[in-house]
Amino acid sequence: MTPAQLKGVSIGAGYFSQYHFDAWNRIPEVTITALCDVDRARAEEQMNIFGIERYYSDFREMIDTERPDFVDIITPPLTHLEISGYAAESGSHILCQKPLAPTLEDSRKIVEVAAANKVRFMVNENWRWQPWYREIKKIMANGRLGRISLAYFQMRMGDGWGKDAYLDRQPFFRDYEKLLIYEVGVHFIDTFRFLFGEIDRVFAQLARLNPVIRGEDSGQVFFQFRNDTRSILDASRYNENEDGVNLYTCGPRNTFGVLRLDGLKGHLIMDSCGDLVIKPLGKDSYHHAYDYELRGFAGDSGYSALKHFSECMISGEEFETNGRDYLRTLEVVDACYTSAETGLPIDISVDGWRFPV
Repeated sequence: MTPAQLKGVSIGAGYFSQYHFDAWNRIPEVTITALCDVDRARAEEQMNIFGIERYYSDFREMIDTERPDFVDIITPPLTHLEISGYAAESGSHILCQKPLAPTLEDSRKIVEVAAANKVRFMVNENWRWQPWYREIKKIMANGRLGRISLAYFQMRMGDGWGKDAYLDRQPFFRDYEKLLIYEVGVHFIDTFRFLFGEIDRVFAQLARLNPVIRGEDSGQVFFQFRNDTRSILDASRYNENEDGVNLYTCGPRNTFGVLRLDGLKGHLIMDSCGDLVIKPLGKDSYHHAYDYELRGFAGDSGYSALKHFSECMISGEEFETNGRDYLRTLEVVDACYTSAETGLPIDISVDGWRFPV
Protein backbone atom coordinates (compact mmCIF):
# COMPACT_ATOMS: atom_id res chain seq x y z
CA MET A 1 0.00 0.00 0.00
CA THR A 2 1.60 3.26 -1.14
CA PRO A 3 0.68 6.77 0.07
CA ALA A 4 -1.15 7.62 -3.16
CA GLN A 5 -3.40 4.54 -2.95
CA LEU A 6 -5.11 4.92 0.46
CA LYS A 7 -8.79 5.17 -0.39
CA GLY A 8 -11.51 5.62 2.21
CA VAL A 9 -15.26 6.08 2.47
CA SER A 10 -17.16 7.79 5.27
CA ILE A 11 -20.45 6.92 6.90
CA GLY A 12 -22.19 9.77 8.71
CA ALA A 13 -22.52 13.49 8.00
CA GLY A 14 -23.54 14.79 11.42
CA TYR A 15 -22.02 17.54 13.56
CA PHE A 16 -18.60 16.00 14.15
CA SER A 17 -18.07 14.78 10.58
CA GLN A 18 -16.86 18.23 9.52
CA TYR A 19 -13.68 17.71 11.54
CA HIS A 20 -13.07 14.36 9.84
CA PHE A 21 -13.55 15.73 6.32
CA ASP A 22 -11.38 18.77 6.99
CA ALA A 23 -8.62 16.49 8.29
CA TRP A 24 -8.82 14.05 5.38
CA ASN A 25 -8.52 16.95 2.94
CA ARG A 26 -5.25 17.92 4.61
CA ILE A 27 -3.76 14.41 4.50
CA PRO A 28 -2.40 13.88 0.96
CA GLU A 29 -2.05 10.12 1.44
CA VAL A 30 -5.83 9.74 1.73
CA THR A 31 -8.75 10.24 -0.64
CA ILE A 32 -12.34 9.98 0.59
CA THR A 33 -14.26 8.87 -2.48
CA ALA A 34 -17.80 8.61 -1.12
CA LEU A 35 -20.11 9.53 1.74
CA CYS A 36 -23.14 7.70 3.11
CA ASP A 37 -25.86 9.25 5.27
CA VAL A 38 -29.60 8.72 5.64
CA ASP A 39 -30.11 12.47 5.17
CA ARG A 40 -29.09 13.22 1.58
CA ALA A 41 -29.32 17.01 1.95
CA ARG A 42 -27.04 16.92 4.97
CA ALA A 43 -24.59 14.66 3.17
CA GLU A 44 -24.53 16.78 0.02
CA GLU A 45 -23.79 19.88 2.09
CA GLN A 46 -20.64 18.22 3.42
CA MET A 47 -19.78 16.83 -0.02
CA ASN A 48 -19.94 20.28 -1.57
CA ILE A 49 -17.77 21.81 1.14
CA PHE A 50 -15.11 19.11 1.13
CA GLY A 51 -15.16 17.88 -2.46
CA ILE A 52 -16.45 14.34 -1.91
CA GLU A 53 -17.68 12.96 -5.23
CA ARG A 54 -20.24 10.21 -4.61
CA TYR A 55 -23.24 9.81 -2.32
CA TYR A 56 -24.88 6.61 -1.10
CA SER A 57 -27.93 6.06 1.07
CA ASP A 58 -26.91 2.49 1.95
CA PHE A 59 -23.52 1.80 3.50
CA ARG A 60 -23.47 -1.78 2.23
CA GLU A 61 -23.87 -0.64 -1.36
CA MET A 62 -21.14 1.96 -0.85
CA ILE A 63 -18.67 -0.56 0.56
CA ASP A 64 -19.47 -3.13 -2.14
CA THR A 65 -19.18 -0.58 -4.94
CA GLU A 66 -16.22 1.49 -3.76
CA ARG A 67 -14.13 -1.37 -2.31
CA PRO A 68 -12.28 1.03 -0.01
CA ASP A 69 -9.08 0.42 1.89
CA PHE A 70 -10.85 1.67 5.00
CA VAL A 71 -14.22 2.80 6.31
CA ASP A 72 -14.51 5.90 8.49
CA ILE A 73 -17.54 5.40 10.78
CA ILE A 74 -18.97 8.70 12.11
CA THR A 75 -22.44 7.49 13.12
CA PRO A 76 -24.16 7.11 16.54
CA PRO A 77 -22.82 4.23 18.67
CA LEU A 78 -25.94 2.06 18.27
CA THR A 79 -25.00 1.53 14.59
CA HIS A 80 -21.32 0.69 15.05
CA LEU A 81 -21.61 -3.07 15.53
CA GLU A 82 -23.61 -3.60 12.34
CA ILE A 83 -21.46 -1.30 10.21
CA SER A 84 -18.17 -2.60 11.60
CA GLY A 85 -19.27 -6.19 11.04
CA TYR A 86 -20.12 -5.59 7.40
CA ALA A 87 -16.96 -3.58 6.74
CA ALA A 88 -14.78 -6.23 8.39
CA GLU A 89 -16.40 -9.09 6.48
CA SER A 90 -15.85 -7.08 3.29
CA GLY A 91 -12.15 -6.79 4.04
CA SER A 92 -12.12 -3.03 4.73
CA HIS A 93 -10.05 -1.70 7.60
CA ILE A 94 -11.96 0.40 10.13
CA LEU A 95 -11.71 3.76 11.85
CA CYS A 96 -14.62 4.05 14.28
CA GLN A 97 -15.83 7.07 16.22
CA LYS A 98 -16.41 6.81 19.96
CA PRO A 99 -18.46 5.93 21.96
CA LEU A 100 -17.69 2.53 20.49
CA ALA A 101 -21.03 0.90 21.38
CA PRO A 102 -23.87 1.27 23.89
CA THR A 103 -22.51 -1.61 25.99
CA LEU A 104 -19.13 -3.09 26.86
CA GLU A 105 -20.35 -6.44 25.49
CA ASP A 106 -21.09 -4.94 22.07
CA SER A 107 -17.77 -3.09 22.10
CA ARG A 108 -16.01 -6.40 22.58
CA LYS A 109 -17.98 -7.90 19.69
CA ILE A 110 -16.84 -5.07 17.41
CA VAL A 111 -13.20 -5.67 18.29
CA GLU A 112 -13.61 -9.42 17.92
CA VAL A 113 -15.25 -9.25 14.48
CA ALA A 114 -12.41 -7.05 13.20
CA ALA A 115 -9.82 -9.47 14.55
CA ALA A 116 -11.66 -12.51 13.18
CA ASN A 117 -11.64 -10.97 9.70
CA LYS A 118 -8.01 -9.83 10.01
CA VAL A 119 -8.75 -6.17 9.33
CA ARG A 120 -7.11 -3.33 11.19
CA PHE A 121 -9.25 -1.41 13.67
CA MET A 122 -8.71 1.94 15.37
CA VAL A 123 -11.04 3.87 17.66
CA ASN A 124 -11.04 7.56 16.75
CA GLU A 125 -10.18 8.64 20.28
CA ASN A 126 -8.65 12.01 19.46
CA TRP A 127 -8.44 13.47 22.97
CA ARG A 128 -4.97 12.11 23.68
CA TRP A 129 -3.85 13.84 20.46
CA GLN A 130 -4.57 17.29 21.84
CA PRO A 131 -1.17 19.01 21.64
CA TRP A 132 -1.07 20.01 25.32
CA TYR A 133 -1.31 16.36 26.39
CA ARG A 134 1.43 15.32 23.97
CA GLU A 135 3.60 18.09 25.45
CA ILE A 136 2.74 17.18 29.04
CA LYS A 137 3.78 13.61 28.29
CA LYS A 138 7.19 14.92 27.16
CA ILE A 139 7.53 17.10 30.28
CA MET A 140 6.76 14.12 32.50
CA ALA A 141 9.22 11.93 30.59
CA ASN A 142 12.10 14.35 31.17
CA GLY A 143 11.52 14.22 34.92
CA ARG A 144 10.91 17.91 35.41
CA LEU A 145 7.92 17.30 37.70
CA GLY A 146 9.19 14.14 39.36
CA ARG A 147 6.77 11.32 40.03
CA ILE A 148 3.19 12.52 39.62
CA SER A 149 1.25 12.02 42.84
CA LEU A 150 -2.04 13.69 41.87
CA ALA A 151 -3.78 14.87 38.71
CA TYR A 152 -6.90 17.00 39.07
CA PHE A 153 -9.08 17.96 36.11
CA GLN A 154 -12.04 20.32 36.44
CA MET A 155 -14.51 20.41 33.54
CA ARG A 156 -17.44 22.83 33.37
CA MET A 157 -18.89 22.77 29.85
CA GLY A 158 -22.16 24.58 30.54
CA ASP A 159 -23.89 23.17 27.44
CA GLY A 160 -26.42 21.00 29.25
CA TRP A 161 -28.64 23.29 31.31
CA GLY A 162 -32.13 24.47 30.43
CA LYS A 163 -35.00 22.94 28.48
CA ASP A 164 -33.09 23.15 25.15
CA ALA A 165 -29.99 21.31 26.38
CA TYR A 166 -27.92 19.76 23.54
CA LEU A 167 -30.58 20.42 20.87
CA ASP A 168 -28.44 22.78 18.80
CA ARG A 169 -25.39 20.53 18.44
CA GLN A 170 -26.08 16.90 19.39
CA PRO A 171 -29.74 16.41 20.36
CA PHE A 172 -29.38 12.62 20.73
CA PHE A 173 -27.44 13.31 23.94
CA ARG A 174 -30.76 13.97 25.62
CA ASP A 175 -31.81 10.33 25.16
CA TYR A 176 -28.58 8.69 26.29
CA GLU A 177 -29.23 6.61 29.40
CA LYS A 178 -25.59 7.23 30.27
CA LEU A 179 -24.00 10.52 29.28
CA LEU A 180 -21.23 12.18 31.26
CA ILE A 181 -18.80 9.27 31.58
CA TYR A 182 -19.99 7.33 28.53
CA GLU A 183 -19.70 10.27 26.14
CA VAL A 184 -17.12 12.66 27.64
CA GLY A 185 -15.51 10.98 30.63
CA VAL A 186 -14.22 8.21 28.37
CA HIS A 187 -11.95 10.82 26.74
CA PHE A 188 -10.36 11.68 30.06
CA ILE A 189 -10.01 8.05 31.07
CA ASP A 190 -8.16 7.26 27.85
CA THR A 191 -6.00 10.38 28.21
CA PHE A 192 -5.21 9.55 31.84
CA ARG A 193 -4.14 6.08 30.70
CA PHE A 194 -1.96 7.68 28.02
CA LEU A 195 -0.30 9.92 30.63
CA PHE A 196 -0.16 7.76 33.75
CA GLY A 197 -0.60 4.12 32.74
CA GLU A 198 -3.14 1.53 33.80
CA ILE A 199 -5.97 2.22 36.25
CA ASP A 200 -6.47 -0.30 39.06
CA ARG A 201 -9.33 1.24 41.05
CA VAL A 202 -12.16 3.72 40.55
CA PHE A 203 -14.74 5.35 42.79
CA ALA A 204 -17.49 7.38 41.14
CA GLN A 205 -20.35 9.58 42.31
CA LEU A 206 -22.66 10.66 39.48
CA ALA A 207 -25.80 12.81 39.31
CA ARG A 208 -28.37 14.15 36.88
CA LEU A 209 -28.96 17.88 37.36
CA ASN A 210 -31.10 18.67 34.30
CA PRO A 211 -34.44 16.81 34.40
CA VAL A 212 -35.00 17.08 30.62
CA ILE A 213 -32.25 14.52 29.89
CA ARG A 214 -32.07 10.83 30.77
CA GLY A 215 -28.43 10.35 31.72
CA GLU A 216 -26.05 11.81 34.27
CA ASP A 217 -24.54 15.23 33.61
CA SER A 218 -22.39 15.81 36.69
CA GLY A 219 -20.02 13.82 38.83
CA GLN A 220 -16.69 13.16 40.42
CA VAL A 221 -14.51 10.12 39.72
CA PHE A 222 -11.42 9.11 41.68
CA PHE A 223 -8.81 6.95 39.93
CA GLN A 224 -5.94 4.95 41.43
CA PHE A 225 -3.19 4.01 38.97
CA ARG A 226 -0.86 1.03 39.06
CA ASN A 227 2.11 3.39 39.54
CA ASP A 228 0.46 4.94 42.64
CA THR A 229 -0.60 8.14 40.85
CA ARG A 230 -4.09 9.29 41.82
CA SER A 231 -6.39 11.44 39.72
CA ILE A 232 -9.71 13.19 40.14
CA LEU A 233 -12.13 14.05 37.35
CA ASP A 234 -14.52 16.74 38.56
CA ALA A 235 -16.94 17.23 35.67
CA SER A 236 -20.21 18.92 34.81
CA ARG A 237 -21.99 19.55 31.54
CA TYR A 238 -24.60 21.56 33.44
CA ASN A 239 -22.64 24.32 35.17
CA GLU A 240 -20.54 26.88 33.32
CA ASN A 241 -16.96 27.95 33.82
CA GLU A 242 -15.76 31.51 34.38
CA ASP A 243 -14.90 32.24 30.76
CA GLY A 244 -12.43 35.11 30.53
CA VAL A 245 -11.45 34.96 34.18
CA ASN A 246 -8.25 33.51 35.63
CA LEU A 247 -7.59 30.11 34.03
CA TYR A 248 -10.70 30.16 31.85
CA THR A 249 -9.89 32.29 28.82
CA CYS A 250 -10.63 30.17 25.73
CA GLY A 251 -14.15 28.94 26.38
CA PRO A 252 -15.38 25.49 27.36
CA ARG A 253 -14.64 23.54 24.17
CA ASN A 254 -10.88 23.89 23.70
CA THR A 255 -9.22 21.95 26.50
CA PHE A 256 -12.68 21.44 28.08
CA GLY A 257 -11.35 22.58 31.45
CA VAL A 258 -8.22 23.02 33.50
CA LEU A 259 -5.67 20.51 34.72
CA ARG A 260 -3.27 20.51 37.66
CA LEU A 261 -0.53 17.92 38.06
CA ASP A 262 1.24 17.65 41.41
CA GLY A 263 4.66 16.01 41.23
CA LEU A 264 7.37 15.39 43.77
CA LYS A 265 9.48 18.15 42.19
CA GLY A 266 6.73 20.70 41.58
CA HIS A 267 3.43 21.18 39.80
CA LEU A 268 2.02 22.02 36.36
CA ILE A 269 -1.14 23.88 35.45
CA MET A 270 -2.82 23.73 32.04
CA ASP A 271 -5.40 26.44 31.33
CA SER A 272 -8.36 26.38 28.97
CA CYS A 273 -6.22 27.65 26.06
CA GLY A 274 -3.66 24.89 26.45
CA ASP A 275 -1.01 27.17 27.94
CA LEU A 276 1.25 25.43 30.46
CA VAL A 277 2.78 26.88 33.62
CA ILE A 278 5.34 24.92 35.66
CA LYS A 279 6.17 25.71 39.30
CA PRO A 280 9.23 23.83 40.62
CA LEU A 281 9.22 23.38 44.39
CA GLY A 282 10.83 26.40 46.07
CA LYS A 283 11.28 28.29 42.79
CA ASP A 284 9.35 30.78 40.70
CA SER A 285 6.76 29.52 38.25
CA TYR A 286 7.38 29.94 34.54
CA HIS A 287 5.48 29.64 31.29
CA HIS A 288 6.41 26.55 29.30
CA ALA A 289 6.53 27.50 25.62
CA TYR A 290 5.67 24.99 22.91
CA ASP A 291 4.06 25.08 19.49
CA TYR A 292 0.37 24.38 19.09
CA GLU A 293 -2.45 25.70 16.96
CA LEU A 294 -5.99 26.62 18.01
CA ARG A 295 -7.51 25.14 14.88
CA GLY A 296 -10.27 22.65 14.15
CA PHE A 297 -11.34 20.60 17.11
CA ALA A 298 -9.40 21.00 20.39
CA GLY A 299 -5.98 22.02 19.17
CA ASP A 300 -6.41 20.27 15.82
CA SER A 301 -6.49 16.91 17.58
CA GLY A 302 -9.00 15.59 15.05
CA TYR A 303 -6.41 16.03 12.31
CA SER A 304 -3.62 14.56 14.44
CA ALA A 305 -5.60 11.41 15.21
CA LEU A 306 -6.50 10.83 11.56
CA LYS A 307 -2.93 11.54 10.50
CA HIS A 308 -1.81 8.87 12.97
CA PHE A 309 -4.35 6.45 11.45
CA SER A 310 -3.13 7.06 7.90
CA GLU A 311 0.55 6.83 8.86
CA CYS A 312 0.01 3.52 10.65
CA MET A 313 -2.07 2.18 7.77
CA ILE A 314 0.86 2.86 5.44
CA SER A 315 3.70 1.82 7.76
CA GLY A 316 1.99 -1.19 9.34
CA GLU A 317 2.70 0.08 12.85
CA GLU A 318 0.10 -0.46 15.57
CA PHE A 319 -2.51 2.20 16.30
CA GLU A 320 -2.27 3.82 19.72
CA THR A 321 -6.01 3.35 20.21
CA ASN A 322 -6.37 -0.07 18.65
CA GLY A 323 -9.41 -2.09 19.60
CA ARG A 324 -7.80 -4.35 22.18
CA ASP A 325 -6.19 -1.47 24.03
CA TYR A 326 -9.30 0.68 23.92
CA LEU A 327 -11.37 -2.06 25.53
CA ARG A 328 -9.29 -1.41 28.65
CA THR A 329 -10.52 2.19 28.64
CA LEU A 330 -14.10 0.96 28.23
CA GLU A 331 -13.72 -1.47 31.12
CA VAL A 332 -12.84 1.51 33.29
CA VAL A 333 -15.93 3.36 32.01
CA ASP A 334 -18.05 0.35 32.93
CA ALA A 335 -16.44 0.21 36.37
CA CYS A 336 -17.31 3.88 36.95
CA TYR A 337 -21.00 3.11 36.49
CA THR A 338 -20.78 0.02 38.68
CA SER A 339 -19.18 2.14 41.38
CA ALA A 340 -21.85 4.85 41.09
CA GLU A 341 -24.63 2.24 41.30
CA THR A 342 -23.17 0.37 44.27
CA GLY A 343 -21.61 3.28 46.12
CA LEU A 344 -18.38 1.28 46.36
CA PRO A 345 -14.88 1.62 44.92
CA ILE A 346 -14.24 -0.94 42.18
CA ASP A 347 -10.99 -2.78 41.62
CA ILE A 348 -10.13 -3.58 38.01
CA SER A 349 -8.03 -6.70 37.56
CA VAL A 350 -5.68 -7.43 34.69
CA ASP A 351 -8.17 -9.62 32.81
CA GLY A 352 -10.96 -7.05 33.02
CA TRP A 353 -13.03 -8.67 35.77
CA ARG A 354 -14.19 -6.22 38.41
CA PHE A 355 -15.26 -6.63 41.99
CA PRO A 356 -16.30 -4.25 44.79
CA VAL A 357 -13.59 -3.47 47.32
